[in-house]
Amino acid sequence: MSDTASSESGSGDEPRRTSVTKRGGGDPGSRGRTTIADGVVEKIAGLAARDVVGVHTMGSGLSRTFGAVRDRVPGGSRSSATRGVKAEVGEVQTALDLEIVVDYGVSISDVARAVRENVISAVERMTGLEVVEVNIAVSDVKLPDEEEDEPEPRLQ
Repeated sequence: MSDTASSESGSGDEPRRTSVTKRGGGDPGSRGRTTIADGVVEKIAGLAARDVVGVHTMGSGLSRTFGAVRDRVPGGSRSSATRGVKAEVGEVQTALDLEIVVDYGVSISDVARAVRENVISAVERMTGLEVVEVNIAVSDVKLPDEEEDEPEPRLQ
């Protein structure tokens, strides 16, 4: 970018006038466009949801089983941070669908409310996007005496 300076000198006692014109004016922070991928919002939401007391895990039993297998395969496509989370991201807004498993004995409505608050706060703070909705599906309740659904690694 260049500055253009012009000056006029008058005769005698007239003051000298100088004007400077900058090209590309405006706030440098607003020049250009920022796009945020769905996967970024999904990771933020997934981590924020897991922070809530009463959330045992994310995703349905089947998706957790496939996810555990995928995690063991090099180059597995989806990380555990995004398991059970689906985001639709627009230019200024986002909507989220979460699938959670809650611990037995907790109030599901209280956990869902806390998850919504934590997810909305984290996503809006980190991305600047407006979260228009957070839909929560409770797919299971983790009983105290249940074993984890994760498949055992096989020895060969």
